[in-house]
Amino acid sequence: MSPGTAGTAEISAKPLDGRVAVIIGASSGIGEATAELLASSGARVAVVARRADRLDDLVVRIEKTGGTALAVAADITDAAAAQAAADRVGAELGDADLVFNNAGVMLPAPIEQRHAGQWQHQIDLNVTGLMNVIGAFTPQLVQAAGSRGVADLINTSSIAAENLFPGFAVYSGTKAYVSHLSRHLRAELGPKNVRVCAILPGIVGTELQNHVTDQGARDWLAGSRESIEWLQPGDVAQTILFLAALPPRVNLQQVTIMPTGQTS
Repeated sequence: MSPGTAGTAEISAKPLDGRVAVIIGASSGIGEATAELLASSGARVAVVARRADRLDDLVVRIEKTGGTALAVAADITDAAAAQAAADRVGAELGDADLVFNNAGVMLPAPIEQRHAGQWQHQIDLNVTGLMNVIGAFTPQLVQAAGSRGVADLINTSSIAAENLFPGFAVYSGTKAYVSHLSRHLRAELGPKNVRVCAILPGIVGTELQNHVTDQGARDWLAGSRESIEWLQPGDVAQTILFLAALPPRVNLQQVTIMPTGQTS
């Protein structure tokens, strides 16, 4: 092979060739877009969510474009289900070396309305579900990092973890947990070559807004959509690819990605 041919081969190689990526919350929005992008970039992807039909459709799309994907229907608020998902990924694709921990729900409302069920739902998914995934997949990440030299755990937080949005107290609290937890996990896992990053998106146009029941929050979101151009799921997916494709020595601890017109 001539030097010129070798250079062409290196340039054309897909940036995530050989990697095993797990996308949690892959049935829509950011997770769905990220799964398609990482698969097109060479990763074998496991797509995890509750809605099996959507996962099956996603796998078909990925495979039609030459990618490799595995659908794993699981409710990650159940620790046993999260562990079963991890076991299946390990058995069928090999140890995960990239986990995008992206499932979440946003249900804003004034605290005085005392929507305890909505509070608990957000805590169950945004905190407990997140921890179930971390508990299930960390052994694989450590193992993969030991053999391949690098692995990635990327947790989805939110700009709401840092800024103040009336009515979003519980949601913001769960996302502040994600951000601070990620910093601690980086201190633990970084020496084992597992990079940990929290991403903090501003407003992204996904199903998340459709779940909001409080009229005041719905009005605020509608006004925001009219005044600024929201991020799209693919924008965040590109950020995940960028993080995963960095040289193993480079770990961005936290990445904030905002619509240009969103000031806070």
